[in-house]
Amino acid sequence: MSRKIKITLSLFITILFGIFAGLLYQTRQEAIKLLTAPIETRNLPSESPADYGLPFEEVTATNGDGMRLVGWFVPSENGAVIIMQHGYKATRREMLNEATMMHKHGYGVLITSVRAHDYSEGEDITLGIYEMSDMEAWYQYLISRNDINPNQIGILGNSYGGMLAIQYASQNENIKAVVANCAFSSMQDTVTTSVKHFTGLPEFPFVPLIVFWAEQNTGIKIEEIDTTQYISLISPRPVLLMQGGADTVISPSSGQILYDAAKEPKELWFDAELGHTAFDKERAEEYERRVVEFFNQYLLDVSP
Repeated sequence: MSRKIKITLSLFITILFGIFAGLLYQTRQEAIKLLTAPIETRNLPSESPADYGLPFEEVTATNGDGMRLVGWFVPSENGAVIIMQHGYKATRREMLNEATMMHKHGYGVLITSVRAHDYSEGEDITLGIYEMSDMEAWYQYLISRNDINPNQIGILGNSYGGMLAIQYASQNENIKAVVANCAFSSMQDTVTTSVKHFTGLPEFPFVPLIVFWAEQNTGIKIEEIDTTQYISLISPRPVLLMQGGADTVISPSSGQILYDAAKEPKELWFDAELGHTAFDKERAEEYERRVVEFFNQYLLDVSP
């Protein structure tokens, strides 16, 4: 082999190594960004219930890891209360439209946040593994109040919040009814869709490498993030699922997969035209009717 060819080959290998090293660094940084949220990087609420004319209290809870969590409580007129959990890297503000709707029908609302979101403490997002401690802290706060009926508690979550709602309800039989708006069925099902949405990077080679680094950094395997293993445990309590066919944040198949995994009573509202968690805005009247009738039936024993 000539000296010129050796130099060319060496240069080529060096360039390839540099590209690979850069790719590893970039994907590791993307994994860190996806699963951490220092307070200085977060979205923070730009509105409060006061902007919607709602009576409310600023409330806090402390999870099992000693982290302070922030929430809003809107008082109940009928004794029933709905826990509402916002989505991934969102804030309590996301649930104000739904809270206003339910308050109009006499329901109390506890709008919660979990670690590493809003003004709550913590920086690591574990996609439900440790957030169950946060949900339990909010439940304990709620049942400590004397202005709600502990036998009339429902839960409603959007996206990541819908997944948390399903997982928590599977562990707490005192949650009497569950509504999940565009919850993902499992991380394996939705990882390509979600990573492409939140990073803007193509599937190959970025998604597999981001998953690798995420697992290395957290110690959590992707197969552990699976909502289908929880939803069947909620029965005989009811679940109402919503899923848009034009969803680009999670896999549009998530709603049907969750519905198939759930046991009765269960409902799936699928709309092929809707994007992610768009039901309360794009189908406002039908959303209000369906959700209120669902909670009236299963929390207040009022037939639709």
